[in-house]
Amino acid sequence: MSTDAETGSDRMKKINVRVPESLLQRLDEEWERRGYTSKSEAIRDALRDWVNPSTELSEETLAALERSREQAKQGDTVSAEEARERLGLDD
Repeated sequence: MSTDAETGSDRMKKINVRVPESLLQRLDEEWERRGYTSKSEAIRDALRDWVNPSTELSEETLAALERSREQAKQGDTVSAEEARERLGLDD
């Protein structure tokens, strides 16, 4: 690693990372569209999210929870024991 730049008290370090070409291509297609000034900025942001995951739920997850609540209200649910039995899972 070599020092790349400094921001505040955090020293920036340069690292080398190998990624599949398909992932790099997707990154190239997305970073600017999402408003980042560089690929490096986008990758740093993704790493921060990985190290400190958000506690907020996505819209998709919130919608799934709402559907689940509605199913429970309508009695369209099964017990954990029945679900394990249907899926062939052991305790």
